Amino acid sequence: MRWLLLILLVLSASEIGVFIWVGGMIGPWWVVLIIILTGIIGIMLAKQQGVETWDKARISIQNGHAPTEYIIDGVCIFIGAVFLFTPGFITDTAGFLLVLPITRKPFKSSILKLVKRMMERNTITFRRW
Repeated sequence: MRWLLLILLVLSASEIGVFIWVGGMIGPWWVVLIIILTGIIGIMLAKQQGVETWDKARISIQNGHAPTEYIIDGVCIFIGAVFLFTPGFITDTAGFLLVLPITRKPFKSSILKLVKRMMERNTITFRRW
């Protein structure tokens, strides 16, 4: 929990610094406009990617396959959408990286490795009902 608090504090301070820096170069109203536009575009993109991933997962289940890849895609898209909804240039960049399919691939493999490691250490378990 301490690490999360530290990360949030550093991220908030960094975002404020970037706002001031960019605002000094292009003006504060342009910064506000860019933040609003990236939020709108990002949420629309996240919605489109989420629906597409949901459809692929549904088809995978209907064909009798486990939708593991699509679940990880969905987690990445959800986290990316939260970042895109949060105002800031750093969080918007992270959000777009998680939402766009091309840049999402490295994150997916890292998340899959993390889940496998947690399962091996018995810190996370999956049970069938």
